[in-house]
Amino acid sequence: MRAPSFHLSRSYLPALSVVAGIGTFSAMDAAIKSASIATGVLTALLLRNVFGTLLVIPLWLAIGRPLPGRKVLRVHAQRSTIAAAMAALFFYGIVRIPLAEGIAISFVAPIMALYFAAIMLGEKIRRQAIAGAVLGLIGVLAIAAGRTGAGTYSEEAIKGTGAILCSAVLYAVNLVLQRKQALLAGPIEIALFQNGMVAGIFLVFSPWFLTWPDTSSLWMILAGAVMATSAMLFLSWGYARAEAQELVPIEYTAFLWAALFGWLMFSERVGAATLAGAAFIMFGCWIAVQKRRTQTVI
Repeated sequence: MRAPSFHLSRSYLPALSVVAGIGTFSAMDAAIKSASIATGVLTALLLRNVFGTLLVIPLWLAIGRPLPGRKVLRVHAQRSTIAAAMAALFFYGIVRIPLAEGIAISFVAPIMALYFAAIMLGEKIRRQAIAGAVLGLIGVLAIAAGRTGAGTYSEEAIKGTGAILCSAVLYAVNLVLQRKQALLAGPIEIALFQNGMVAGIFLVFSPWFLTWPDTSSLWMILAGAVMATSAMLFLSWGYARAEAQELVPIEYTAFLWAALFGWLMFSERVGAATLAGAAFIMFGCWIAVQKRRTQTVI
């Protein structure tokens, strides 16, 4: 009698792993935002990925130093390139607007991911995905209208919002590649090669932006690296064991974490327009990922 219950609990493990990953990533967002304000976005991201690579190397050695084939290496390179641009745009944005607001705007990414999943993975677009996209757009407009009505949309805030929207498009592609990558490689391999490749991308441009951070910022970046690497392992494990469209709604738990960390670290408050916009986007995502129910005749 207990076997079905055990099987059911195991079926929730991928979702729980992704919840843990999103929560840890949200804490990392706050840490890197703090460091980015002090040292610059690109410096913080470069050092975060360098530290992340160093943290994963012992784990990679412990599992036998698996080396990816050409096909897998190509996927690592694709996702790393997208992740580098996505992260730079995202942190450029949240340095200029509150953390929770930035996360709320980026929530359109999982809805976009359903469309990219259709193109890249062959998953079918359902009518629910279209309705979800419309609600997501309404949510973003509600957040923008709230800032405009309050007269707080400065030029820097407009730049930040635009950067986060661009980042959300890349994040949607990233979510789909995350599923593809997780089916081809283990979590530790993914964490090593993504950290290393993203660090390499930023290193190429480092002569134009690198400034050495103070001790406090350096510790914050190190903490961000630990959390980013841990989150990557959680997410890779979860996405290897469940479909992308089943897991993308969990991305929305990041709003609660962002509101908490934004308040604790930056004294940021979440306005009514942001709450309303986030609710529209969350509801849109919930509709978008609903599976068509079929009746079972017994």
